[in-house]
Amino acid sequence: MTGIPSIVAGLFAYALFALFLGPGVRLGIMGSIALAVLMIPVVVRSTEEMLRLVPNELREASYALGVPKWLTIAKVVLPTAIAGITTGVMLSISRVIGETAPLLITAGFTASMNYDLFDGRMQTLPVFTYTQYMNQGIPAEAFIGRAWASALTLIVIVMLLNLVARSIAKFFAPKTGR
Repeated sequence: MTGIPSIVAGLFAYALFALFLGPGVRLGIMGSIALAVLMIPVVVRSTEEMLRLVPNELREASYALGVPKWLTIAKVVLPTAIAGITTGVMLSISRVIGETAPLLITAGFTASMNYDLFDGRMQTLPVFTYTQYMNQGIPAEAFIGRAWASALTLIVIVMLLNLVARSIAKFFAPKTGR
């Protein structure tokens, strides 16, 4: 599932909602579902691998001290694996943050802002970048400038999310007592 094209995820979400709401409907929640279909396999796989990398000796030492299994997971396993888990989440967010194809199919396009996920078409930043660059008006420099500004905004969002992920990983990482 990690290698499916984004357009297939968009078609899946569109078909799922078309069964219940009828064909031709465009909703923001459909775009969310399509992006979640793209994100979930990456997050699950990276989380699974990070939890497997935690040494069994740490778990066994905790059990030997009489710590319950749930507390071992909460206090030993998760803090040890949190850096890798946040990295997996960041990888999946980075994959979907610039996706245009599934959002064009599911959320559509509108020239105005729509804040309701469950009502009508929505404007998304990747689609805005695409339309500003491909459908240039007069003056063309203004449309190209808006496309570059929205691309920069996407990059800044990814950078901020990366900084948050690094701070989470650093805060929850196990402390070394030397």
